[in-house]
Amino acid sequence: MDTLLAPVSRYYTAKLERFGAQPQGVDWNGLDGQLLRFRQLCSVLPSDGPFSLTDVGCGYGALLDFLCANYPTFDYFGIDISEAMIEAAAKLHTSIGHSKFVTGTAPPHPTDFAIASGIFNVKVGAEETAWRSYIEATLDSMDRFTTRGFAFNCLTGYSDKEKMRVDLHYADACELFDVCKRRYSRNVALLHDYDLYEFTIIVRK
Repeated sequence: MDTLLAPVSRYYTAKLERFGAQPQGVDWNGLDGQLLRFRQLCSVLPSDGPFSLTDVGCGYGALLDFLCANYPTFDYFGIDISEAMIEAAAKLHTSIGHSKFVTGTAPPHPTDFAIASGIFNVKVGAEETAWRSYIEATLDSMDRFTTRGFAFNCLTGYSDKEKMRVDLHYADACELFDVCKRRYSRNVALLHDYDLYEFTIIVRK
Protein backbone atom coordinates (compact mmCIF):
# COMPACT_ATOMS: atom_id res chain seq x y z
CA MET A 1 0.00 0.00 0.00
CA ASP A 2 2.85 2.42 0.79
CA THR A 3 4.31 1.84 -2.68
CA LEU A 4 0.92 2.52 -4.25
CA LEU A 5 0.25 5.73 -2.30
CA ALA A 6 3.73 7.30 -2.21
CA PRO A 7 3.38 8.82 -5.72
CA VAL A 8 -0.07 10.12 -4.74
CA SER A 9 1.35 11.80 -1.65
CA ARG A 10 4.04 13.47 -3.76
CA TYR A 11 1.41 14.58 -6.29
CA TYR A 12 -0.72 16.35 -3.68
CA THR A 13 2.26 17.82 -1.87
CA ALA A 14 3.36 19.40 -5.15
CA LYS A 15 -0.15 20.79 -5.73
CA LEU A 16 -0.15 22.35 -2.27
CA GLU A 17 3.28 23.88 -2.84
CA ARG A 18 2.13 25.37 -6.14
CA PHE A 19 -1.35 26.63 -5.26
CA GLY A 20 -1.44 26.84 -1.46
CA ALA A 21 -4.45 26.16 0.79
CA GLN A 22 -7.23 26.57 -1.76
CA PRO A 23 -9.27 24.11 -3.88
CA GLN A 24 -6.60 23.95 -6.60
CA GLY A 25 -4.13 22.91 -3.89
CA VAL A 26 -6.03 19.63 -3.52
CA ASP A 27 -6.62 19.30 -7.27
CA TRP A 28 -10.16 20.68 -7.49
CA ASN A 29 -11.21 23.30 -10.05
CA GLY A 30 -12.70 25.85 -7.69
CA LEU A 31 -14.67 26.75 -4.56
CA ASP A 32 -18.17 26.36 -6.02
CA GLY A 33 -17.53 22.74 -6.99
CA GLN A 34 -15.90 22.04 -3.65
CA LEU A 35 -18.93 23.33 -1.72
CA LEU A 36 -21.34 21.39 -3.92
CA ARG A 37 -19.26 18.27 -3.32
CA PHE A 38 -19.29 18.80 0.46
CA ARG A 39 -23.07 19.19 0.48
CA GLN A 40 -23.50 15.78 -1.15
CA LEU A 41 -21.04 14.06 1.19
CA CYS A 42 -22.46 15.65 4.32
CA SER A 43 -25.95 14.36 3.61
CA VAL A 44 -24.79 11.33 5.63
CA LEU A 45 -24.61 13.51 8.74
CA PRO A 46 -27.46 14.36 11.14
CA SER A 47 -28.74 17.91 10.81
CA ASP A 48 -28.78 18.35 14.59
CA GLY A 49 -27.18 16.66 17.56
CA PRO A 50 -23.49 15.96 18.20
CA PHE A 51 -21.39 13.54 16.16
CA SER A 52 -17.76 12.60 15.63
CA LEU A 53 -16.23 12.41 12.15
CA THR A 54 -13.03 11.27 10.46
CA ASP A 55 -12.11 13.23 7.33
CA VAL A 56 -10.13 10.68 5.28
CA GLY A 57 -7.75 12.55 2.99
CA CYS A 58 -8.47 15.83 4.73
CA GLY A 59 -6.03 17.95 2.72
CA TYR A 60 -5.69 21.41 4.23
CA GLY A 61 -8.94 20.99 6.20
CA ALA A 62 -11.52 22.63 3.94
CA LEU A 63 -14.23 20.22 5.08
CA LEU A 64 -13.71 21.35 8.68
CA ASP A 65 -14.48 24.93 7.65
CA PHE A 66 -17.66 23.73 5.93
CA LEU A 67 -18.70 21.77 9.02
CA CYS A 68 -18.10 24.73 11.32
CA ALA A 69 -20.36 26.87 9.14
CA ASN A 70 -23.19 24.32 9.00
CA TYR A 71 -23.18 22.06 12.08
CA PRO A 72 -23.39 23.21 15.70
CA THR A 73 -21.68 20.38 17.61
CA PHE A 74 -19.14 17.81 16.40
CA ASP A 75 -15.68 16.38 16.97
CA TYR A 76 -13.41 16.26 13.94
CA PHE A 77 -10.41 14.06 13.16
CA GLY A 78 -8.53 14.78 9.92
CA ILE A 79 -6.09 12.29 8.40
CA ASP A 80 -4.00 12.51 5.24
CA ILE A 81 -1.05 10.65 3.67
CA SER A 82 0.72 13.94 2.91
CA GLU A 83 2.61 15.39 5.88
CA ALA A 84 2.64 18.77 4.15
CA MET A 85 -1.16 18.75 4.01
CA ILE A 86 -1.43 17.90 7.70
CA GLU A 87 1.00 20.67 8.63
CA ALA A 88 -0.98 23.19 6.57
CA ALA A 89 -4.30 22.04 8.02
CA ALA A 90 -3.06 22.23 11.60
CA LYS A 91 -1.69 25.76 11.10
CA LEU A 92 -4.94 26.97 9.52
CA HIS A 93 -7.17 25.60 12.29
CA THR A 94 -5.32 26.23 15.54
CA SER A 95 -8.33 28.11 16.95
CA ILE A 96 -10.75 25.19 16.54
CA GLY A 97 -10.50 23.14 19.71
CA HIS A 98 -12.65 20.15 18.71
CA SER A 99 -10.36 19.13 15.84
CA LYS A 100 -7.14 17.18 15.31
CA PHE A 101 -4.98 16.45 12.26
CA VAL A 102 -2.73 13.39 11.95
CA THR A 103 -0.75 11.79 9.11
CA GLY A 104 -2.13 8.34 8.23
CA THR A 105 -4.90 6.37 6.58
CA ALA A 106 -7.14 5.53 9.57
CA PRO A 107 -7.90 7.08 12.97
CA PRO A 108 -6.63 5.50 16.21
CA HIS A 109 -10.19 5.19 17.51
CA PRO A 110 -13.73 4.74 16.12
CA THR A 111 -15.82 7.71 15.05
CA ASP A 112 -19.53 7.98 14.25
CA PHE A 113 -18.94 8.89 10.62
CA ALA A 114 -16.25 9.13 7.96
CA ILE A 115 -16.08 11.21 4.80
CA ALA A 116 -13.60 10.66 1.98
CA SER A 117 -13.56 13.34 -0.71
CA GLY A 118 -11.43 12.84 -3.80
CA ILE A 119 -9.02 10.23 -2.40
CA PHE A 120 -9.87 7.68 -5.09
CA ASN A 121 -9.36 9.98 -8.08
CA VAL A 122 -5.61 10.39 -8.58
CA LYS A 123 -3.94 7.03 -9.21
CA VAL A 124 -0.87 8.50 -10.96
CA GLY A 125 0.72 5.39 -12.56
CA ALA A 126 -1.00 2.71 -10.50
CA GLU A 127 -2.33 -0.34 -12.32
CA GLU A 128 -6.13 -0.36 -12.54
CA THR A 129 -6.69 -3.63 -10.69
CA ALA A 130 -4.40 -2.59 -7.84
CA TRP A 131 -6.19 0.75 -7.55
CA ARG A 132 -9.60 -0.87 -7.38
CA SER A 133 -8.32 -3.17 -4.65
CA TYR A 134 -7.07 -0.12 -2.76
CA ILE A 135 -10.51 1.49 -3.01
CA GLU A 136 -12.24 -1.59 -1.61
CA ALA A 137 -9.66 -1.98 1.17
CA THR A 138 -10.19 1.66 2.15
CA LEU A 139 -13.96 1.23 2.20
CA ASP A 140 -13.53 -1.87 4.37
CA SER A 141 -11.43 0.20 6.75
CA MET A 142 -13.97 3.03 6.87
CA ASP A 143 -16.69 0.51 7.64
CA ARG A 144 -14.63 -0.92 10.51
CA PHE A 145 -13.90 2.36 12.27
CA THR A 146 -17.31 4.02 11.86
CA THR A 147 -20.38 3.30 13.96
CA ARG A 148 -23.09 5.27 12.13
CA GLY A 149 -22.06 5.59 8.50
CA PHE A 150 -19.69 6.97 5.88
CA ALA A 151 -19.67 8.74 2.53
CA PHE A 152 -17.22 8.96 -0.36
CA ASN A 153 -17.05 10.20 -3.92
CA CYS A 154 -15.37 9.10 -7.16
CA LEU A 155 -14.94 10.42 -10.65
CA THR A 156 -17.57 8.79 -12.79
CA GLY A 157 -17.07 6.32 -15.61
CA TYR A 158 -19.84 8.21 -17.39
CA SER A 159 -17.44 11.13 -17.98
CA ASP A 160 -16.85 12.35 -21.53
CA LYS A 161 -14.24 10.03 -23.04
CA GLU A 162 -12.26 12.81 -24.70
CA LYS A 163 -11.79 14.57 -21.34
CA MET A 164 -10.63 11.54 -19.34
CA ARG A 165 -7.01 11.49 -18.11
CA VAL A 166 -4.82 8.40 -17.84
CA ASP A 167 -3.56 9.39 -14.38
CA LEU A 168 -7.08 9.52 -12.95
CA HIS A 169 -9.46 6.74 -11.94
CA TYR A 170 -13.02 6.79 -13.25
CA ALA A 171 -15.13 4.41 -11.19
CA ASP A 172 -18.15 2.29 -12.00
CA ALA A 173 -20.92 3.76 -9.84
CA CYS A 174 -23.13 0.67 -10.04
CA GLU A 175 -20.27 -1.63 -9.11
CA LEU A 176 -19.36 0.36 -5.99
CA PHE A 177 -23.01 0.72 -5.00
CA ASP A 178 -23.27 -3.08 -5.15
CA VAL A 179 -20.13 -3.48 -3.02
CA CYS A 180 -21.52 -1.16 -0.36
CA LYS A 181 -24.99 -2.70 -0.42
CA ARG A 182 -23.69 -6.26 -0.08
CA ARG A 183 -20.87 -5.62 2.44
CA TYR A 184 -21.79 -2.71 4.67
CA SER A 185 -25.46 -1.85 4.98
CA ARG A 186 -28.96 -2.18 3.59
CA ASN A 187 -29.18 1.60 3.66
CA VAL A 188 -27.06 2.86 0.78
CA ALA A 189 -27.70 5.85 -1.50
CA LEU A 190 -26.06 6.67 -4.83
CA LEU A 191 -26.07 10.39 -5.68
CA HIS A 192 -25.34 11.01 -9.34
CA ASP A 193 -27.66 13.93 -10.01
CA TYR A 194 -25.47 16.95 -9.29
CA ASP A 195 -23.55 18.92 -11.88
CA LEU A 196 -20.06 17.44 -11.51
CA TYR A 197 -18.29 14.57 -13.30
CA GLU A 198 -18.50 12.37 -10.22
CA PHE A 199 -20.86 10.51 -7.93
CA THR A 200 -21.26 10.20 -4.17
CA ILE A 201 -22.21 7.09 -2.22
CA ILE A 202 -23.79 7.35 1.24
CA VAL A 203 -23.71 4.36 3.62
CA ARG A 204 -25.94 4.56 6.69
CA LYS A 205 -25.69 1.86 9.37
